[in-house]
Order: sequence, then structure tokens, then C-alpha cells
Amino acid sequence: MYSFEQLQKKAIEIVENEKYDFNPITLYEPIDYSLHQGGKRIRPMLTLVVADMFDCEIEKAYNAAIAIEVLHNFTLLHDDIMDASPLRRGKPTVYQKYGTNKAILSGDAMFALAYQYILNCDKEFIPSLTKTMTAVLINICQGQAYDMDFENRHDVTKKEYIGMISLKTGVLLAGALKMGAIISKAEAEDMNLLSEFGLNIGIAFQLQDDVLDCWSNLKDFGKVTGTDIADNKKTILYLTAIEKADEKDKQILLNEYLTKTIDFQKKQKTVRDIFEKYSVKEDIEKMIKDYTDKALSALDKVSVEDKKKENLRTFANKLIDRSR
Repeated sequence: MYSFEQLQKKAIEIVENEKYDFNPITLYEPIDYSLHQGGKRIRPMLTLVVADMFDCEIEKAYNAAIAIEVLHNFTLLHDDIMDASPLRRGKPTVYQKYGTNKAILSGDAMFALAYQYILNCDKEFIPSLTKTMTAVLINICQGQAYDMDFENRHDVTKKEYIGMISLKTGVLLAGALKMGAIISKAEAEDMNLLSEFGLNIGIAFQLQDDVLDCWSNLKDFGKVTGTDIADNKKTILYLTAIEKADEKDKQILLNEYLTKTIDFQKKQKTVRDIFEKYSVKEDIEKMIKDYTDKALSALDKVSVEDKKKENLRTFANKLIDRSR
């Protein structure tokens, strides 16, 4: 059995070793740039962790692991365009570097490449892997649609928000885990439990992202912080504050989220001061712990010996302590 660090290193290696130096350069150079910006390679690592957990040779899971990472980066490439994000992992986003049209086209090609990696897997697994990845992608698109809809709504509930992030973030982690389980020929019940683990840990992951966007900095976070406030995103921070604030502070928040201002620093300070006044960060940190506990409870029921679950427990614990 491999250690957590070994599997993470291997996930990074297999993604970084893939080169996209094909013609036309205008199509493939943005893809190569996107997939070589660094990162922890969480999703391919989870695919390898599960394969290792069920005593499968991790090499058999390489193509599926790369596929889920390519799919993930495809969604980020298009998300950055929709969100007008200038930085990703501390570097210019693809559309900023190469232009929007090239970024859209390269993203489309990445979508196809993800399936090409699935087709390179063992033939007996291709139908299940294809079905899983397709469901993941549809859910992500649904989640992104809800996310954009919420920007223009002022009656979004916390329940709706959790549902949205489970689609945008949770299903991708659940899918990465399930793909490892498929290649390992795990039992259906174990696949379901691992998907439950991934869904809940994905929700915790995004809630932590919301916190970091508000209280982190560019150096630690790897992308511009405070953009959720600037873009009037109805994150869990905002929804919790609206729920707890008195009428005066609630009206201030509503007014701030009705406008886009060039005085970004002032808006961020006004909103963050209200978040801090009502201990919003502490409330969300409790939610993160609760969803992490739900994930670990599902993991406990997976039918492998306890020591083989340590890598997923390590992952869950690192999630809570991360700074980016």
C-alpha cells in the first residue's frame, strides 16, 4: 500500500508528464498551459487512492485519473471566462493569456481529450467509466447554471446553495473516487459509500473555498481574493449573514449586493465587517466540520480493513487545515 504523499506525487507526475505539443499550436498550447499550471492534483490522486485501497495496481487507474483531471481543468477554463477571473493558481487564466475565443475552443478540445483517456482504459471498464464521467459533467453544468442564476436572485436559501455546490464541486470528487472503485471492481455498496464520502467532502471543500476567498490573500490562495464579494456571489457567508443580521445590517448587505462598484476595497471591508460582526466564519467552520464528519462516517462503512482507509482520512483532515 502506498502512502498519501506517494500517491499525491504519482498523481502530479502522471498529469505533468502528459504533453500536448501538437498542431495547430493555437489549439494545443492553451491546453498544455492549462494542464501544467501546477496544483495538488486532488481528483486524480483520489482515483489512485481508491485503486490502491482495494489492492488494484494503480497503473491500471492512470488513464482514468488523467481523464478526470483534464475534465476538471476544462470546467475551470470555461468557468474563468464566465467569472472574468484574471488568475488561476497565481498565473494568468487561459483566456487572459490567449484570448477568449482560443480558450473556448481549447476547452472544447479538452472535453474530448478527457474521453480519449477513458477510451484508453481497459475495455471492460469503459462503459461504466464513460457513464460516470458523463453524469459528473452534466451535474457540473447544472451546478454552474444555478450559480449564475443565483447572482440575479435575492431569495437564495442555504439549502439551495448547498445543493448547487454539491453539483459543482461534490460530484467531481465523488466521480473521481467512483472511477477508482470501478477499475478496482469494488462492490456497488462500497462505490455508493465512497461517492457519499466524496459528495460531503466536496461540499466541505467548497465551503472552505468560500472562507478562503474572503479571509485569505493572493500569495496563499493562488488567485485573486474577495472576488465573491465583488461579483455579488451569494455564497454561504452572505446567506448566513443575511439570516443572522439585524434589519439595518441586512439592508446594508442587500444594497452592497445590488451593485457592482469600482471601489472594491471599500465594498469588501463593509461586507467583511458584517460577516465578522455576526461570527459568520465560525459558523461556516462548524459546517465544514459537520460535512467532513459525514464524509468520514460513510468512509467508516466501506468494506476494507481500517488501515487501508487512512489515506482518505488524511485527505479529509488536510482539507480542513488548507490555506489554498
